[in-house]
Amino acid sequence: MNSLDEQYMRRCLQLARCAAGSTSPNPVVGAVLVCDGRIIGEGYHIRAGEPHAEVNAVRSVKPADRHLLPQSTIYVTLEPCSHYGKTPPCCDMIIKEGIKRVVIGVTDNNECVNGAGIARMKKAGIEVVVGLLENECVAINRPFFTYNRLARPFVTLKWAQTADGFIDVMRDGGTPLCISTPVSQVAVHKLRAEHDAILVGTRTALLDNPSLNLRHWTGRAPLRLVIDRKGVLPASLNLFDGSMPTIVYTENSVVGKFGKNIEQIILDFSSDVPAQILSHLHSLKIQSLLVEGGAQLLQSFIDASLWDNARAEVNKSFVVGEGVSAPVIPESALCAREMCGGNEIFLFSR
Repeated sequence: MNSLDEQYMRRCLQLARCAAGSTSPNPVVGAVLVCDGRIIGEGYHIRAGEPHAEVNAVRSVKPADRHLLPQSTIYVTLEPCSHYGKTPPCCDMIIKEGIKRVVIGVTDNNECVNGAGIARMKKAGIEVVVGLLENECVAINRPFFTYNRLARPFVTLKWAQTADGFIDVMRDGGTPLCISTPVSQVAVHKLRAEHDAILVGTRTALLDNPSLNLRHWTGRAPLRLVIDRKGVLPASLNLFDGSMPTIVYTENSVVGKFGKNIEQIILDFSSDVPAQILSHLHSLKIQSLLVEGGAQLLQSFIDASLWDNARAEVNKSFVVGEGVSAPVIPESALCAREMCGGNEIFLFSR
């Protein structure tokens, strides 16, 4: 492989990112077809159930260039699939089109593939190269790989805190403490759109009455989840308006308490609640979870080491003196800092 191979794979990564948040439970994938130093086709997987990146790349080739396919190399961020799902196997399409060289970013760790696509193409006499920009190709699909490797969703923790380390003030009702800015709120809604489900605790639901939708972004809204151990949340909350599917985790379900689109799931609250939630979500094929609060819920995921990314937003001009302390996360996990709407964002990763 050479620098041009890397250049084409970086283009594949660019294409794959175009579909962030719209392909789950499938991964994001980009593909580029190159012949004699010229890109003749490219594509990406747009959404689950629709053609994969390799198919879209081949379909994008102009009729005048179709004869070049047997002389071309196809670059793809993830191993072409080898099984029938909602679409036919991509490795069979590559073989049928006569493409003689395939460069792959990373092997697909889904048990339905896991090297089978590579083996089938090699058996057909195709040159297959694996591992180009592997770390980058894994990074764009961390939820997909985490789900398959650890049998649980990829977990992102998110909160906003004041300059003196509080995420809320002690209150009995009243107006929620607004730490985010209008710009950073947009970024948070974009983050929601990139996750399959979103979870809040009882206090957050009761005091903030959140809707957990995508008011400031477009895309697919995540599945709403809320913990209500003692059944104290009233059916009048925005979470229970029936506009979106919502799951309530509780000790005892109450028949007839909620209307349509609301499901109650019984948990054993004497055991590891985060692990139970993740196990349940895995059974639903939920690949990514955004935990938005409150402090006790966020800390429970940190203490159980059941998190992958965390986003802490700090408003340096906001000081409250006392209140609900922000979660404590290992400083060694800090991987980046950036500004968003005047607030500083601290990004953590395990």
